Amino acid sequence: MCILNSMSSSHPLRIFFITGLITIISLAGVWAGLGPSALFLTFVLILIEVTFSFDNAIINARILTGMSAFWQQMFMTVGMVIAVFGMRLVFPIVLVMLTAHLGAGQVIDLTLHHPEEYAAKLIHAHPYIASFGGMFLLMLALAFFFDPGRKVHWIAIIERPLQQLGRWWIYTLISIVTLLVVAITPFNTHPSETLVAGSIGIVLFLALNLLTSSIDISEDTKSKRKKQTAWSGLVAFLYLQVLDSSFSLDGVIGAFAITQDVILITIGLGVGALWVRSLTLFMVRRQTLSVYRYLEHGAHYTILVLALVLLCSLFFDIPEFIAGGAGLIIVGLSVAGSIAESKAGK
Repeated sequence: MCILNSMSSSHPLRIFFITGLITIISLAGVWAGLGPSALFLTFVLILIEVTFSFDNAIINARILTGMSAFWQQMFMTVGMVIAVFGMRLVFPIVLVMLTAHLGAGQVIDLTLHHPEEYAAKLIHAHPYIASFGGMFLLMLALAFFFDPGRKVHWIAIIERPLQQLGRWWIYTLISIVTLLVVAITPFNTHPSETLVAGSIGIVLFLALNLLTSSIDISEDTKSKRKKQTAWSGLVAFLYLQVLDSSFSLDGVIGAFAITQDVILITIGLGVGALWVRSLTLFMVRRQTLSVYRYLEHGAHYTILVLALVLLCSLFFDIPEFIAGGAGLIIVGLSVAGSIAESKAGK
């Protein structure tokens, strides 16, 4: 630990040490308690969570960069607990309680003793998850591309025209129309669930956006700045938790295609979430978004693809690897474009 303390805050060993240690302990515990096959499944779940949440880490890094050291620490501690246990264990149970109209004891019993039935009821809640996540992420992607203040463009032929239309009500209207079309499409057998959950996604994004834009530090006093810093940090922290839920919930359902052991799913996805959070902090400390100028663009194109995949999943099954694979390709291209731009001296 003395060696870690002597390292700079941006050193990879200092950032990833605790996560790596927890990973080793978790995998060793699974191997000792459940055997090598469970170890393999847990490792696969970790890889899936990290791979499919890479774009989440990029967006997190953009937001975390503007947060104070205190709120960055909150993101890595309290936020970590919420991400691992709250979003990947507790919230799915609450969701089943609400959608299946069961008590907490009944759902917990299903979780521990009847995982097949629990998985079936969780899949039954998919329309809520897909609609909420799809609309929230669609709003997030469109807000980026419609932002009139953005200076950097990756695919200018697409991004410049959208930026010229840079009004919040335009991309909100586009999202509302998209939601209505998805809800009334004859192939959608869950129109009411789609409308309710999708509307919550849109309203929640607008509310968080409004709270963020309401922060004003024009009054140059120490107390004023402290209050505004605390307020902005809290809003950003809440925003990150909602963002994580939009990315993670559908992954929880997808994990049941690999194993129906809730313990393995929680450990695998939880450890994967730890790596995503550490990767976020690494990007912040190393100023990765400044070095790779198009990385943020690639992440938002990936989010747009994920939003569309979630909405399309209301009509037919879409394999998880499609969104994940497309995301890796897009992010890879954005990194390659950033490197090429840097070498060209632009």
